[in-house]
Amino acid sequence: MVATQNRQVRLAARPVGLPVRSNWEYTTETVPEPDEGEVVVKVLYLSLDPAMRGWMNEGKSYIPPVGIGEVMRAGGVGRVVASGDSAFAVGDYVVGGFGVQEYARLPGKALTKVDATAAPLPVYLSALGMPGMTAYFALLEVGKPKEGETVVVSGAAGAVGALVGQIAKIKGCRVVGIAGGEDKSRYLVNRLHFDAAIDYKTQEVPQGLRMHCPKGIDVYFDNVGGDILDACLARLALHGRVVVCGAISQYNNTTPVKGPSNYLSLLVNRARMEGFVVFDYAARYSEAVREMARWIAEGKLVSREDIVDDLETFPERLLMLFKGENFGKLVLKVADDG
Repeated sequence: MVATQNRQVRLAARPVGLPVRSNWEYTTETVPEPDEGEVVVKVLYLSLDPAMRGWMNEGKSYIPPVGIGEVMRAGGVGRVVASGDSAFAVGDYVVGGFGVQEYARLPGKALTKVDATAAPLPVYLSALGMPGMTAYFALLEVGKPKEGETVVVSGAAGAVGALVGQIAKIKGCRVVGIAGGEDKSRYLVNRLHFDAAIDYKTQEVPQGLRMHCPKGIDVYFDNVGGDILDACLARLALHGRVVVCGAISQYNNTTPVKGPSNYLSLLVNRARMEGFVVFDYAARYSEAVREMARWIAEGKLVSREDIVDDLETFPERLLMLFKGENFGKLVLKVADDG
């Protein structure tokens, strides 16, 4: 290894509302050497995800919170620079839970090799990474769309939503995306071939749903929660399914989370509402990767990455997710591959 210092971003304080720079502390320590069975990775790209905001909160969740003083949790892709595991050679590209830092030391069993010649590295954090796994299993296993049904997805221009809509189209569904801004709405229809888009910034969502879903919503894929969830619940078709994947509109609340007021629509329409956590499907990730890679190769699926630079900008870049400033998967470039 040429570098000897590892720059890290640690959680300094739990945020109230939107995180601010003072919630983070930048530290520097010596790059560690790997013990037997371990690998040291130079981090090249990190995944920035709305779920990171939830990981900063203390309290019970599907995964323990990041502790005060700990390196901030994040998935990434990087290159092996030192190895104590015979399964990994220096120069191999791998994905894993590296954290927000320049170098990471992990057990080899916690890493997965990727082929840098088969797809650009950031795609392994997008369609071939956790967003792709989330879209694939949440839609197909929980939403269970059938050909000809109407699928509505919120946060539709984001990392997961854009993939959900495209998979639904591949499966023969009619797809309506909800996103913020004219550019995103045009992108959904013109580039991703959604059947319609509702711009929540300029349109009334209930009115848009009445227009574009005259027979109701068969599958609603929820990434945002709040008022948009209520509007979609009110428009459910008989035996509709609601996939609860995220609630980005609620993550930075300083008041209690706004729950659905239209939940009786589930009763009236004999509908189902189910939460989804991607880690439950970890044993089947390879299945989804093969299918998603095939769709990309066939030109049926677009993987879009919004790449931003520099570990120093992490606090501000993370906020892009909550301001709706990113298209597709938001990826932080940490270092050049050199």
